[in-house]
Amino acid sequence: MKSITIKKGQIIQHPGDANPKVYKVVSGLLRVYALDQKGKEHIFLFGPEGWIVADGVPLNAPAVLFIDALEDSTLEVTDRVQQNLDKITIDPLIKRISVLQNRVIMLLSASAIQRYEHFEETYPSIVQRVPQKMIASYLGITPEALSKVKSQKAKSKL
Repeated sequence: MKSITIKKGQIIQHPGDANPKVYKVVSGLLRVYALDQKGKEHIFLFGPEGWIVADGVPLNAPAVLFIDALEDSTLEVTDRVQQNLDKITIDPLIKRISVLQNRVIMLLSASAIQRYEHFEETYPSIVQRVPQKMIASYLGITPEALSKVKSQKAKSKL
């Protein structure tokens, strides 16, 4: 496992890259996303401190997702071969799987306000660190819809 430092905005993985890596975020914030055929961005996952970020493709398959830095970040990088993956603690991987499972269920069945509340619970440390348009992309709604959701939520607290 090696440690690297990357700058905000740096893309560390592109679709088609061979031998995608596994990244443990020591400090900073990563974003994992895809672009559709029209060029629209769809955020799959945020990776704050302590999280494991990786493309879920099979071994020896090329990457399908972009990974970039939303902040200057320090990462521990590991190849995706089994002997190296054994060095990564299991708890961050279980957390990642749990978050993704809940995310799929939320996207299929929850209202926009429920999805936003779930985002706040899942990523409490990054709500103020991520632009609103990225949060909207992650939630599968427009930035305008996110503004309405936040307004409704604020009114319900009164």
